[in-house]
Amino acid sequence: MSDDALVIEGVSKSYREVRAVQNLSARLPAGSIYGFLGPNGAGKTTTIRMIMDIIRPDSGSIRVLGQDSAARARDRIGYMPEERGLYRKMKVRSMLAYLGAIKGMQRSEAARAITAWLDELGLSAWGGKKVEELSRGMQQKLQFAATVINDPELLILDEPFSGLDPLNLDLLKGIMLRLRESGSTVIFSTHMMEQAERLCDYLLLINKGEKVIDGTLGSIRAGFKSNAVSVELEGDPSFVGGLPMVSAVARAGARLEAVLEPGADPQEFLKALVDKARVRAFEIKVPSLHEIFVSLVEEKK
Repeated sequence: MSDDALVIEGVSKSYREVRAVQNLSARLPAGSIYGFLGPNGAGKTTTIRMIMDIIRPDSGSIRVLGQDSAARARDRIGYMPEERGLYRKMKVRSMLAYLGAIKGMQRSEAARAITAWLDELGLSAWGGKKVEELSRGMQQKLQFAATVINDPELLILDEPFSGLDPLNLDLLKGIMLRLRESGSTVIFSTHMMEQAERLCDYLLLINKGEKVIDGTLGSIRAGFKSNAVSVELEGDPSFVGGLPMVSAVARAGARLEAVLEPGADPQEFLKALVDKARVRAFEIKVPSLHEIFVSLVEEKK
């Protein structure tokens, strides 16, 4: 049996003249968190809908949990679409019990899971309320509870952080990490690259329906060396801009952000600083996912 929870091979999808996804391939190892990243309209939601067998690709193949269709593994998958779908007139506990039954859960099993998830998500006091009485943020958390109620092996979340305040965003991220630690596989799409950077084991960056790059965060960063250095010096730092390996300098609070000339050695820059001043801090800047993505997209223009 493959160790991959998801295998996408050469998948393409068009809507008339619009190419939504083009020749996309990726493999998702089981027991990991995998992020589909890219701007709005990049093809993330179309890809997820093809994974879930909601729409069919024009070409290529998708295997989910060893099956050639998500429909064959439906009871092992939890899916939260971008367009939230809650039964607004139902009471919270009743709705979760109904969804648990649809997913094959026994009544007592579902009741225990409902209590546990409502407690963890801070919704215990709302169990007897109608869904429509909950705030948008509460409904977002309730949608998540509905998605994980049957402890799915594979969790697929389309823009899960949309509409969440910082506290609930951190809560949801913590739960996703815990689920990964317990052996579940988590796929989520987002345009919030700073969140994915902190959360994902593997990343797939998509733009205009095409794969830009994929792999671990470490492997992606390894291919993009930074020529920016953050330094903090004692005394007057005005000499820094005149050093031969420096192309630009900007202040960032108590520090300077120096951009080195292409090919310049940061260690030579450090030696030049030490010759002229006492160095309090020296940090070679690691490029962010946003910076890497922008760089790659600009290259393809």
